Amino acid sequence: MSRNQGRSGKGKPSKPTNKKSSRGRDNAKSKSYSRGNAPIKKKQPASKSSNPDEMRLNKYISNSGICSRRDADMHISIGSVTVNGKVVTEMGYKVKLDDEVKFDGARINPEKKTYVLLNKPKGFATTTSESKGKTVMDLVANATNARIKPIGRLGRNSTGLLLFTNDDVIVKKFTNSKNGVERLFEIELDKNLKYDDLKKIEQGIKIQGKLVTVEEVSYIEDAPKSKIGLKIKNTGNTILHTIFDHLKYDIVRVDCVAIGHLTKKDLPRGHWKHLSMQELNTLKML
Repeated sequence: MSRNQGRSGKGKPSKPTNKKSSRGRDNAKSKSYSRGNAPIKKKQPASKSSNPDEMRLNKYISNSGICSRRDADMHISIGSVTVNGKVVTEMGYKVKLDDEVKFDGARINPEKKTYVLLNKPKGFATTTSESKGKTVMDLVANATNARIKPIGRLGRNSTGLLLFTNDDVIVKKFTNSKNGVERLFEIELDKNLKYDDLKKIEQGIKIQGKLVTVEEVSYIEDAPKSKIGLKIKNTGNTILHTIFDHLKYDIVRVDCVAIGHLTKKDLPRGHWKHLSMQELNTLKML
């Protein structure tokens, strides 16, 4: 026994082993599929977003509040739905937001019903066309994302209340010539209105063979006789010019001060507001 062997207390030299230490695995990490070391998956390219102006027909119907998407598919399959006048039974059919979609003959709208009241200033045309310069749509652009439209018209230089909505039921209420919603105008003329002419307007004037009538007409209290109040149910204000042109007066100013029970109170010129639930319910009962 050698001296070195005696000191170590081992009779045989240690044999080399093929095992590798955890540190010495040739600096190579073994594969592990634990959560922290899962292989990285390459991100799939994002699919092209669908056209925001299109929507599946069953979703369009569901959004309108008629029924669920599943029930909408059933109604589509039996021919209860038309798009732009044609029956559609194809599942997955896509429609544009401005298409005319009818369910059992009644037009539907997938947007939330919205009602915006504007106190219109001068210089804005009452139109949805973008080719007419400044329009009332510019004034209510931030009011809602819904596709609202003005009910009736006010001339570019006329001022006052104008109601916007996407509710076809309310639009029909205004455009009904017999049971329409009254609008009250304050009108300033270039000269005092004769009492005889006031009575003619009150009783109805025959112009070019057609009887033109108004709901009410009167002088404005504590104001010159050139300022009058006139109430009509027509959605436009052409009738105002028709009447006063016939009677040889020039209109200096037109201001719509009330629509039914809606007034300009707390609504400065150029501002808008959403109708309250109480205002809306009253409007629907008119």
